Amino acid sequence: MEVQIRMWNKDLPTLISPWIPILLGLHMHFSWATTCPEECRCDRTFVYCNERSLMSVPLGLGEGYKTLYLHNNQINNAGFPLEMHNVASVETVYLYGNQLDEFPVNLPKNVRVLHLQENNIQTVSRAALAQLLRLEELYLDDNSISTVGVEEGAFREAISLKTLFLTKNHLSSVPIGLPEELRELRLDENRIAIIAEDAFENVTGLERLLLDGNLLTDEGIAPEALQTLVNLQTLSMARNSLTIPPPYLPAEFLVKLNLQDNQMNEIPLTVFHGLHRLERLDISNNQLQSLTLGVFDGLRGLRQLTVRNNLWLCDCNIKWVILWLKSLPATLNVRGFMCQKPERVRGMVIRELTLELIQCPNSTATVPLPTLLSASTAESATQTAFTPARSRPTPTPSPLTLLPPNGGEDREQRTNDPVGPRQESLRVSFAVLNGSCIQVSWVSTFAVTAYKVTWVKLGHSLITGPMLESLVEGKREGIALANLEPKSTYRICVDPLDTFNSYHPGDDTICSEVMTKSTSFNSGDNTTGPEQATQQDPSSPFLLAGLIGGAVLVVLVVLLSIFCWHTHKKERSDSSKWKYSRGRRKDDYCEAGTKKDNSILEMTETSFQIVSLNNEQLLKGDFHIQPIYTPNGGVGYTDSQRRNNSTEYCKNSVPESDTCHK
Repeated sequence: MEVQIRMWNKDLPTLISPWIPILLGLHMHFSWATTCPEECRCDRTFVYCNERSLMSVPLGLGEGYKTLYLHNNQINNAGFPLEMHNVASVETVYLYGNQLDEFPVNLPKNVRVLHLQENNIQTVSRAALAQLLRLEELYLDDNSISTVGVEEGAFREAISLKTLFLTKNHLSSVPIGLPEELRELRLDENRIAIIAEDAFENVTGLERLLLDGNLLTDEGIAPEALQTLVNLQTLSMARNSLTIPPPYLPAEFLVKLNLQDNQMNEIPLTVFHGLHRLERLDISNNQLQSLTLGVFDGLRGLRQLTVRNNLWLCDCNIKWVILWLKSLPATLNVRGFMCQKPERVRGMVIRELTLELIQCPNSTATVPLPTLLSASTAESATQTAFTPARSRPTPTPSPLTLLPPNGGEDREQRTNDPVGPRQESLRVSFAVLNGSCIQVSWVSTFAVTAYKVTWVKLGHSLITGPMLESLVEGKREGIALANLEPKSTYRICVDPLDTFNSYHPGDDTICSEVMTKSTSFNSGDNTTGPEQATQQDPSSPFLLAGLIGGAVLVVLVVLLSIFCWHTHKKERSDSSKWKYSRGRRKDDYCEAGTKKDNSILEMTETSFQIVSLNNEQLLKGDFHIQPIYTPNGGVGYTDSQRRNNSTEYCKNSVPESDTCHK
């Protein structure tokens, strides 16, 4: 017996352990079922009382529930019973879309997440928030909260608050007395015009601050208002009225800075210094025309720079930006650098600009010359000769003159020095071979390691194609540019690389604009001069209009023919249906051949008419029936002699294959 008792004591935990979860589940199920409010639906840890037109919070809410849905009702401030504050298990409450006009009291004491959006809350009291010591996330978006409606230090009573959303309210300044544990603060879409120096005092842990869509100006932000936010990682001040970025930005941990949609026309040189961890910078949609040299030098961690929709002026001040963009690593993504002025480079990406396209007021670079075309027996060639500035004995460039063609020889465009002769060190010629190829040739009198040839397609007022580039060895004397578009103007530049492996843009750069031939160009045409390359084919638009007009005419003729054919066919179909002559009705013909009208019946399909053949025969009283058409389409005669003046009659609806009966 003692052994059995010992074995039973040993196996008792093993026998009871599987039943413990089942018993606990049954207990919790029945306990919750008895504490669910009648107006709501309960499911495990959720209580659904939303969208039921409730005027107050339902009574009878028991323990065990964690999430309470009360949104989209008509609950007002008087609808929160005191017993609700004692429910300790509820952690999340949804109360958005109700009729609250002040911050509610008697909320569950352990609530952590509270949604109060889309009400009409105007005041926030310290007493109401003092009841929520464990509140971590508070959403007050889209209410009517003003600066005077927030009691000073009210939010500081929620000592555990980490997230505070006040978007779309009526605040004119940052609320005073924010909690020290706050990590994210959203004040966008308000009327904030002033940020005092102590606005973020003691909020050193703030990591994310949004001030978009306010009335902030340069004077409205205290110089050191943001400097105390030493742990700030994201700062957004878009859609304000700033003319320069705010000074003394928190530099230690700032990763993202949004300054788009302001009125900034200048960025001071030192405003971004120290932002070594900044990865994203957005200055789009401002009034910037130029940037100070070295303004981005301190941004060593930058990964994305957005500068779209600014008034970038592509003059001499933009040269350093071109060089800076071309030297950037692949890890840095820059978007939006596009010329807006002057008109000749409007719409061109700044990174694709070459230095010879930039006009400087005091520049001594050689001005690009117009193309001179001349004719030859095999090809139409364009040749231009230049003298680089560094090979001339005098520093001042001389004016350029065009020499008229003489005979069948190709003439060149040369520099003419009125003071005395000078040596030509580099001569470049452009030969238009066909509609898609241009031959570029050169002759140099000094040592050249390599040539850089760049070309781009020009439009009416700006560059419309990508900038292409090719590097040619110094021993070669030309290159053929293929795959060009017909009847298009290209700007072609040649840069020589000297023995020191360096380019000299503006000194040795030779550029010219050349137009390719048309696809229908006739090589046997004797027309010469510049008009040959630029003349438009006058017949091409008329030919296109003629083709379109001819096609429309053919379509109209076909439609008219179909209409006429259909009409003719319909008339023939109508004429095939026999009609009674002389306007008689069918019943009139049924009376024919009686005593009233002793005549011969001439039958035509379903109709017939009376024709008198012999007056004498009528007097004798004999009748002659002569069917003209038989139902099978043949013609036959059936004679029947009538004696005793017998009478013939016809019924309505007489079959076509039957003759009249006696």
